[in-house]
Amino acid sequence: MISQYASYNRSVLQLAVPSILANITIPLVGIVDVAILGHISNAAAVGGIAIGTMLFDLLYWNFGFLRVGTSGLTAQAVGRGEHEETVRLLRQSVLTAFIAAAGIWLLQWLFVTIVLWCVPCSDEVAAFARDYFYVRIWAAPATLALMALKGWFIGMQNTVAPMITDIVVNVVNMVASIVAVRYLDNPIMGVALGTLIAQYTGLLTAGLILAIKYRKLLAQTAWSKLKDYLPDRSFFMLNIRLFERSLGFMVVYVGYTYIASLYGDEELAVSNILMKFFMLFSYFIDGFAYAGEALAGKLGAKPDGGWSRNAEVDKVVGVLFVWAIGIGLLFSAFYYGGANWLVGLITTDAALRLAATPYYIWLALMPIVSALAFMWDGVYIGATDGLSVRNCMLWAAAAFALSYVCCYTLIGIQALYLGYFMHLLVRTIYLTARWPKMAFSKKHTI
Repeated sequence: MISQYASYNRSVLQLAVPSILANITIPLVGIVDVAILGHISNAAAVGGIAIGTMLFDLLYWNFGFLRVGTSGLTAQAVGRGEHEETVRLLRQSVLTAFIAAAGIWLLQWLFVTIVLWCVPCSDEVAAFARDYFYVRIWAAPATLALMALKGWFIGMQNTVAPMITDIVVNVVNMVASIVAVRYLDNPIMGVALGTLIAQYTGLLTAGLILAIKYRKLLAQTAWSKLKDYLPDRSFFMLNIRLFERSLGFMVVYVGYTYIASLYGDEELAVSNILMKFFMLFSYFIDGFAYAGEALAGKLGAKPDGGWSRNAEVDKVVGVLFVWAIGIGLLFSAFYYGGANWLVGLITTDAALRLAATPYYIWLALMPIVSALAFMWDGVYIGATDGLSVRNCMLWAAAAFALSYVCCYTLIGIQALYLGYFMHLLVRTIYLTARWPKMAFSKKHTI
């Protein structure tokens, strides 16, 4: 029994560690972006990149299914040994990504105009946000295609390929942003140009990995059938559920930025800095969520299609549970003791550093309540249980909104961080309570 758990632990780490190594560079990009502006510009510029980032969150979170749905379905196809099905899923997701990017390009002006009209911010912040958006938007095809390819690699039990791709993207992003800011008068446009260059570099890298590592698999599969490029019912229905889930995420993360903007440019800048550290934890725990996607999908795949919970899946969940709790406690301790130092890395602006001080307690609390939420997300996505993850996120979004509405008159902007905390707590409770109902004998699809 001990050797069996050791084997599952080894499988989890083999999948999780490359993702963690790659994810470490993701928040560093955002931190470098904000640090560049924090050291050479003012609160309006930091607020502008926060609004500009929010615009892309609005767009790209809605297409998160390109990674999530592709990962779960591909992992199950791998578990059944259906190699042609894995290639078909690759085609479907990449084609969907390019079609979506074309639509984004067509609607870009209308989108940014409507959103900035709805978001209360100063004219200076809005101008910075537009500059950022109209440069970075041209990376849409690469960004969405990379989502699809990353999901496919994870489903194929390969987290090394997305690790290589992510590291290339993020290192290029940091270097290109620093160089571009140095030579452009507008620092916001320099940061956006760095992202644009990095995304297409990443797409080229992922394409090369695909062509080299999977050339035999791709060569053995016919590419002439139109139906192999069109989504089937399972792909479509799962992604509908995941799209609806994304709307819940949008309420929380866009609502977070929107509410912070109501309190002025300084509070907006502070909230953006703190969010970088909220997300830093998620990038570590996401490595184990990705392992959950790959292993739960593969081990629970049924020979006749679909997915069901079994003893092997439960053992993997047990291993993931231990890692999630351990990482959550580690990050809570790190944030509790080092919050002031961490914020000092981002900005030398004394006013911003002082303004962030009242919210340090939230940095320490967030990892404790969210560790299992992220872990469960991966397991349920591997199970392609779109209904559960959708319902969970909609309840979490409601908790975020209600917490703020009920408390902001009493505690002011602290209610924003309370709302974010409550949305994480609801996700953890909902998915933990739901797991015993995933009966061993119940076949599950979408």
